[in-house]
Amino acid sequence: MSLNPCIDAILVQVADPAQILSISHYSHDPRATSLPLGLARRYPANSETAEEVIALQPDVVLLGAHVAPATRRAIGSVGIHIEQVDVPSTIEESRAQVIAVARAVGHEARGRALVARIDAALAAAAPRPGQKPLPTLIRMGGGLVPGEGTLVAELLARTGFRNASAGYGLAMWDILPLEPLIARPPRLLLTEDGETGLLAKAPGLRVAHFPDRLLQCAGPNLIEAARRLAAIRREAEA
Repeated sequence: MSLNPCIDAILVQVADPAQILSISHYSHDPRATSLPLGLARRYPANSETAEEVIALQPDVVLLGAHVAPATRRAIGSVGIHIEQVDVPSTIEESRAQVIAVARAVGHEARGRALVARIDAALAAAAPRPGQKPLPTLIRMGGGLVPGEGTLVAELLARTGFRNASAGYGLAMWDILPLEPLIARPPRLLLTEDGETGLLAKAPGLRVAHFPDRLLQCAGPNLIEAARRLAAIRREAEA
């Protein structure tokens, strides 16, 4: 049983379908899921409460670091085994997260196979040797920008980009309003909605579509994210 949407994305890749009692309700939400909706809705959803976990009596409950301590204590108090999976801040930590989830459900080999697929996607998306990184800014919904020290920044670097967030004085995760973005546009902006009306005023700014959902979780999402970034880089270089 999983109480976390990022764990869900790994779980459905490494567990037998019959092993999965339920997944997080976020995975049934088109705005929050890190899974294809059709796949997510094959499994019942839970609201991440201790009462639901205790009622279903899973052998293992997988949860993230943000679950309320009271919920965690209540689950543990009835003897249900808890596996906490922390949020990865690097690609290496994401690899370890995949293995941890796979091991928890008794399919470590499947986890290692998934890690191999992630590594292959990253290798295929890598720039040519000596290729100059493309200065790029990612701006998510609400103006949220991932800065240096994030897994997103590492993913950009691995796929031939340079995170331009530091040039705006932004912290690790910070908000960038439209005004300074238009006044000093980056070479390339990756965003989900494009905000083309206002951004069209920024001279020389190239905008590429990059779904926010690819930044919400790591794990198998890194495969699609790496492929999308490689395609964006090829388009920008053309």
